[in-house]
Amino acid sequence: MTRYAKFFEYIYLVVAVLSIIEVFARWNTTDRREAYLFIFFTIVGTGMFFFRRYFRKKMEQRNRDR
Repeated sequence: MTRYAKFFEYIYLVVAVLSIIEVFARWNTTDRREAYLFIFFTIVGTGMFFFRRYFRKKMEQRNRDR
């Protein structure tokens, strides 16, 4: 189960990295509103990575203590 949890953690991190790449690509070429949307995705992806990581480690610790 933790293998899948680790995998999905890093998927959120990949989404954040791809979003920041899109921000740099769209900042001067198109409407800035699209860039702001990808900034939002970057923040959400990074936040979800740390959120999921925190709870995965919490569950692992709980399982070890049993």
